[in-house]
Amino acid sequence: MRAVVQRVSRARAIVAGSVTGEIADGLVVLLGVGRDDTSAVATGMAEKISNLRIFEDDQRKMNRSLLDVKGSALVVSQFTLYGDARGQRRPSFVAAAPQEQANKLYEEFAEALRRLGVTVATGAFGAMMSVELVNEGPVTILLDSDKTF
Repeated sequence: MRAVVQRVSRARAIVAGSVTGEIADGLVVLLGVGRDDTSAVATGMAEKISNLRIFEDDQRKMNRSLLDVKGSALVVSQFTLYGDARGQRRPSFVAAAPQEQANKLYEEFAEALRRLGVTVATGAFGAMMSVELVNEGPVTILLDSDKTF
């Protein structure tokens, strides 16, 4: 599982002119699901992201987590995180999970965040979306459950 995590002051996902999910302070999580991912990976990634210390404390040090600041998460599916463009101009997406598996684990990831106490908004799985956000800091973190980066 791969995630691009951005600290935001506001964000929303729009599908066909309608807002499907919107948050204030918190995180936007662009989430890609790989072929070998499991429910345990989804749960582990939710725990990792909710506990990432990327929010500032009173001394302006990044010492607080999403849980500490009681922030929200906008979770957006993004299979293109598994795009492989090494040695070619058109990315290959063979490492991305098939749609049914990806949707199931995307939903499990969002639910795992909710169980941890995070308010979660989502995009629409598989839809063409516009994602609007204000990245604070800017802070952007790349995560990979296989720890390839």
